[in-house]
Amino acid sequence: MRHFLQEMLNSMLEGELDGHLDDQERDTGNRKNGKSKKLLKTSSGTIEVTTPRDRSGSFEPEIVKKRETIMAQSLEDKIIGLYSLGTSLRDISAHIKETYDTDISATTLSSITDKVIPLVKEWQQRPLEELYCIVWLDAMYYKVKEEGRTQTRCVYNILGITQEGRKEVLGMYVSHSEGANFWLGVITDLRQRGVQDILIACIDNLKGFDEAIRTIYPATEIQTCVVHQIRNSLKYVASKDQKIFMAELKPVYRADNESQALDELAKLKEKWNKKYPMVIGSWENNWSKLSTYFKYPAGIRKLIYTTNTIEGYHRQIRKVTKNKGSSPAIWLCSN
Repeated sequence: MRHFLQEMLNSMLEGELDGHLDDQERDTGNRKNGKSKKLLKTSSGTIEVTTPRDRSGSFEPEIVKKRETIMAQSLEDKIIGLYSLGTSLRDISAHIKETYDTDISATTLSSITDKVIPLVKEWQQRPLEELYCIVWLDAMYYKVKEEGRTQTRCVYNILGITQEGRKEVLGMYVSHSEGANFWLGVITDLRQRGVQDILIACIDNLKGFDEAIRTIYPATEIQTCVVHQIRNSLKYVASKDQKIFMAELKPVYRADNESQALDELAKLKEKWNKKYPMVIGSWENNWSKLSTYFKYPAGIRKLIYTTNTIEGYHRQIRKVTKNKGSSPAIWLCSN
């Protein structure tokens, strides 16, 4: 976020100056006159802000004021919130008024948004590394405003770990609903952006999801989320049996190795198969995707046996958006 925030603020400042240097200012001979740099402290770290100058010295930036060296967390949230106000200049103007207690002209706002939106598109289309060790793929749902109506949109998120062990958001994609066909398009986009191989892909148990991944990356190991499998299993277990069933299911997914896990699954089947054949059948049918983590040491197992890592990322996103009942579709960068 620090690098993205720095680029966004610098683009906004350029847009502010472009809006300031209207025809009237230029008629007086006012022009751009270089730039000055300063360090700005934010909750994401210290960033370098480049403020453009004009010849007459009449330009007073509002996004990052002169002599301002600290940006509060609430202010960062409001800058990011600029995206959530859609294309309505009236709404954006009201938001800036609330944030900075100042009026900004429609010309300035147009200059700002014209410079910021390409940064988002550039981020979406940026080249990726050739290899990612672990990739989590999951979707989340949002209420968005589109053409005056509130609708549900699905945001496909991809989070990966590089060979150096660094987490990286690979992409965010928007669709009307979650499905394997759309995921195939998402994975194809990763390939086109330079990803040649994925070692381990962690997913939920969406039908056809693993086939979509193997279509593009046939050698990738697939690990479906064990926690999702447990939750789905409990839906078909009577409430009076759930406690004891869970106690006898734990030795299966907490086993030291796959051989021990299969022995425990056989015991579970012997006791519960007659009563809950659908549940036992689901574990057996999905076992090849559920048991991948047994191939790896404990540290890696902890990372891949659930999709908790990307769900934690979802929680971070919802922290920013939780106060809005719905967001305009532009916030989701769907176009």
